Amino acid sequence: MTTLTTPTTILHATALLRVSLGVMALAHGLMKVFVFTLPGTVGYFESLGLPGFMAYLTIAAEVGGGLALVLGLYTRWVSLALVPVLLGAAWVHLGNGWVFSNPGGGWEFPVFWAAALLVQAGLGSGSFVISRRLA
Repeated sequence: MTTLTTPTTILHATALLRVSLGVMALAHGLMKVFVFTLPGTVGYFESLGLPGFMAYLTIAAEVGGGLALVLGLYTRWVSLALVPVLLGAAWVHLGNGWVFSNPGGGWEFPVFWAAALLVQAGLGSGSFVISRRLA
């Protein structure tokens, strides 16, 4: 083990990934509420042929899951639960091509995000988690 990979730095790096993923999920969920609005998000989901209630489930997953990740609550399970949301986002952007800079956004970002969530699920919470304080 080098000085850069000590048990402490690994825990901190894992926590950095967890908090980053949580903030991103939270930001995307809140954007659907405050920028696109609930009716706008429901309308968009319906325009894709998805039932409108899926918009509410997606928002709940992103906001609730994002908060849970930031706080370090049930990190492995929350990370796994968010993967289908990101795969759904990849499906939505599939016709736009690979790169996110394409019109309408590509699918590489949600696929990468889903992969990062799988890594997080494997790593666990890392340091600075509230669940250890609750136990």
